Amino acid sequence: MLKFIVKKLLMMIPMLLLISFIVYFGLQLTGIDPINFMVSPEMLSANKENVEALRESLGLNDPLIIQYFRWLGNCLHGDLGYSFDGSSIASIIAVRLPYTFELAGYSLVLSAVIGIGIGIISAVRQNGIIDYVGRVLAVLGQAVPQFLVGIILIQVFAIKLGWFPSANRVSPDATNAFVDAFKHLFLPVLTLTICMVAVLMRYARNTMLDVLNSDYIKTARSKGIPEWKVYLKHGFRNAMKPVLVILVFRIPMLVGGSVVIESVFSYPGIGLTMTNAIVSADYPIVLITTLIIAAAMLICSFMVDVFNALLDPRVRLGE
Repeated sequence: MLKFIVKKLLMMIPMLLLISFIVYFGLQLTGIDPINFMVSPEMLSANKENVEALRESLGLNDPLIIQYFRWLGNCLHGDLGYSFDGSSIASIIAVRLPYTFELAGYSLVLSAVIGIGIGIISAVRQNGIIDYVGRVLAVLGQAVPQFLVGIILIQVFAIKLGWFPSANRVSPDATNAFVDAFKHLFLPVLTLTICMVAVLMRYARNTMLDVLNSDYIKTARSKGIPEWKVYLKHGFRNAMKPVLVILVFRIPMLVGGSVVIESVFSYPGIGLTMTNAIVSADYPIVLITTLIIAAAMLICSFMVDVFNALLDPRVRLGE
């Protein structure tokens, strides 16, 4: 198992390098000149010699491949550079990244509890009210895009009812920071949760139905075991293994979806930081935030592989 984990970790290194290479050269091809953001238009036209000297001192006249490896070396030493407005990218990431983890973490836990819970109840009470309502909600949750769900929630709960704020993480005049943070988190977390619950609900229901129709469940019932114990001890435990795999598989999509949701709710995480940087053509921040999101996706995929290997030895043996 250790050999399998080390192999997967080593495979992430060239993938990250390849992503950084593609993103770096792709941004360079946009033609954005950092000098235009560092020097006023008057100085660009009046002091061309000084501007050229500045360009030379920053290494912007070097070939792109040299600039790339210089940037990569700085990143490996912990120097993420500066944005075009002079802010340290490392300090920006240190503030914004925990907000994204907070949003994704709450959504993951909430969607797991609700999705698996309703899915199991729908299977146990097949063709009941909860089952029919759950199936309808599952279809809607998968069919409607995340950003549209977010916009609908803003229209209903923020604009019409005024129960929750529609932007930011905290209010400037908040008296209770915990309550205020909860109100700001509620709608974006609910948006991500709705989209994840739809998949988990359907999968948990179908898996539980397959387990309840198994021979060992019929044998347990024939022995006179109480029905609740059949559901909990024999059905639930065996149905959860494949459902947990699906839950882990959804984590990369949750990370990617948080980028869209942060933009919809103006939530100050990494996704909104990257979106604003793209709009303002601040490519040093775009580069770093893209790599962070790519690294998060790779780590989530790594977790999926390890989880699969733990459940199925054939995976780590390469079969």
